[in-house]
Amino acid sequence: MNSKVTSEGSKLDGLKWVVVVALVAAGVVGNSVYSEESLLYRVIALLVIAGVAGFVALQTAKGAAFFTLFKEAKAEIRKVVWPTRQETTQTTLIVTVVVLVVGLLLWGLDSLLSWGVSGVIG
Repeated sequence: MNSKVTSEGSKLDGLKWVVVVALVAAGVVGNSVYSEESLLYRVIALLVIAGVAGFVALQTAKGAAFFTLFKEAKAEIRKVVWPTRQETTQTTLIVTVVVLVVGLLLWGLDSLLSWGVSGVIG
């Protein structure tokens, strides 16, 4: 029974994606046609069309999978242990010092090689 529901969902998913593409195309064309209208009205209309297109896209199997992935990612972000202000400051200072030291070393090496090549070339 699940395979029948999945195959019907797959058939309707194609139609739903066509509707999403049609809505996006209508938004682009409508924005061009009504270019003389106020920017505020056009932005509001585009936001409404984008909302409807997003809602239709979420009704598809791939849209539902994306929404599930988004919710799981949000839950994982809550589990992250963020560094303290002191750790962040120390790490930033270490990275800055290392970048400066490596930059000076590369500058010195470049100057040495440039001096050597100019001495050989004459």
